[in-house]
Formats: sequence, C-alpha cells, structure tokens
Amino acid sequence: MTQTVGELGEHGVLRRVLSRLSEAEADAAALGPGDDAAVLRVRGELVVTTDTMIEGPDFRAAWHSGFELGWKLAATNLSDVAAMGARPMALTLALAVPRDTRVELLEQIAEGMSAACRTLAPGCGVVGGDLGTAPVITAAVTALGELAGAPAVTRAGARPGHVVAYAGELGLAGMGLSLLFAEAADAAGVAVAGPLARLWAEHPEILSAQLAPTPPIPLGIAAAAAGASAMMDVSDALSIDAHRLASASGVALRLDAARLRAGFGVQQGVAVPVEAMLSGGEDHGLLATFPAAAAVPPGFTVIGEVADPEPAGVWLDAEAVPPRGWDPYVVRWPGA
Repeated sequence: MTQTVGELGEHGVLRRVLSRLSEAEADAAALGPGDDAAVLRVRGELVVTTDTMIEGPDFRAAWHSGFELGWKLAATNLSDVAAMGARPMALTLALAVPRDTRVELLEQIAEGMSAACRTLAPGCGVVGGDLGTAPVITAAVTALGELAGAPAVTRAGARPGHVVAYAGELGLAGMGLSLLFAEAADAAGVAVAGPLARLWAEHPEILSAQLAPTPPIPLGIAAAAAGASAMMDVSDALSIDAHRLASASGVALRLDAARLRAGFGVQQGVAVPVEAMLSGGEDHGLLATFPAAAAVPPGFTVIGEVADPEPAGVWLDAEAVPPRGWDPYVVRWPGA
C-alpha cells in the first residue's frame, strides 16, 4: 500500500530513507546518518556551499522523477565544490514536503543523490540532514569538500594574458528547459507530465542535461593541480557567470565564437547555437582561467583569453555580451 509522509510519520520516513543512503556514506565520515550530527575526518581547509531548490521557481515536479531530482540536487552542489578545486566529501539534505507526499518519492530522491555521488564523486555521500513539512517540495543541500593542503581556486585570480577554458556540457540544459516549456506545458505554462515519455525517446540528450546533469567534478581538482588562476561553476549561464568572474578578477574576458563552435557546436550529436551556449544556464560546467604557460588539462577547451579591464565586461569577438540567463529575482517561469 502506498503511504504518505503524514501517515508514516518522521521516524518511519527516516528509517526508509536512510536505508537508501547507506551505500553512499562518505569515506570521510567517522559517524554518518542517524545521530544528532555527522562527524567527518578532514584534511586541510574545508570548502562549504549551500543551495536551495524550491518546487515552482527552481524545478517542476511534473517533469522530474524523484530519482532525477535527487541526482540534480547532488550534482549542482558537487559542482560548486569542484569549482573551488576541492574534493567533495559529504552532503547534507534538508527536505520539506507536503504531508500528502508519497514516501516513495523521498526514497527515490535519496536513491538519486546516492547514485550521483557514486557516479560523479566516488567517496562522497549523504551524511545527514533534516525532514520537515512545507506547502511545496523544498530542498536545501549543503556540500562539503576538502582541499588537502592546497589553496582554494577563487574567481578573483584571472589576469590579462591568461587563457579562458571551459569543461562540461554547454547550452544543452537550457535547450532542454526550452523544449519542456514548448512541449510539456499547457497554454498557461503549467508543467504537465503527459509528453515526457515521447520527449525522452526523441531528445534524451538535452532532457538528461536539464533534468539530471553530469558536471565534470574530477576536472575541478585537475584544473587546480594544473595551476588554474580562477574558476567557477557555470549554473546561471556562461554570459552571466563570465561577467561574475571578470568582475571578481578586475579584468575583461574575450570569448572566441569560432572556438566555441569548434568545441561545443555539436554535443552528443545535438547542434548547439552559440546563443544557447551563452544564455542557456544549468549545465554546471566549469569556467576556468590558466596562465598562458600552463598546460590546460584534458577535458577543458580553450574558448578565449583574459584581457585588460578597459573596456570592461565580457566580449564575443568584437561585440560586448550582456549578462543573459537565470536570475531568481528577475526571471519568472511561466506558470510559477
């Protein structure tokens, strides 16, 4: 019989959810889920990041399975740790859901997070969290990573003459979101699940990029080891995040359209326009800069160069690129 979280209660829900996380317990955990707090073994400085996803503005339950949602919750936070040049160690999850939510959904979310950790960051796992109630599904993930004696790579180290490089998918996730709104939403923009099976059959690459992204987590450590001068996760769009890196470093970034097309014009057999690369968002790849003499690690593609801050901003060849992409305080999804 299908049970809701309200029927089973917190103790029963925890028992079922924790059983789905046991395989993904972090290697660094001296004490994992089930106590008042987890205990981790840490080498060097600790990197910490937190991200919240709320049903409506951040995701649509009609489009995500519980597994995909759990995977995305993990992947989007693991990429932030990787962008600092750190090794992901552990995640915690605070999850609030309506009382009539099926317990199976929470189990699927746990399974998705576990699978993402095993696949993207082996040795990392969910070590604890909290359960609560809310009018809509609300999830807050905290990710922790260790630097093991190495310095963190920030956004502020890019210097004129350095090269700009990118690793991961670029533009596919934004194309997937556009497809979902075009083919799996009603006239008011409200998400509907009916067409999903057809869309998965016809466009698996771009739907997967949006609903279950696979950021290149190991390349964060590789970039740091290669001498990356600056790095960040690209979550809101390349144009927005390139502006953030340029501003933090006090430089301009000059991107090369020909290099973008050569490196990312076709991904997984899908043609991706440069505009989608610049403004799509949610790919969670890594944008990094390297000194000209550094060996850019395999997996990164050089897409431009760092220039003097006059004129400031981000440029595509000779044209200024305005920041376009996701801003939760400005962008409003249809039906939200």
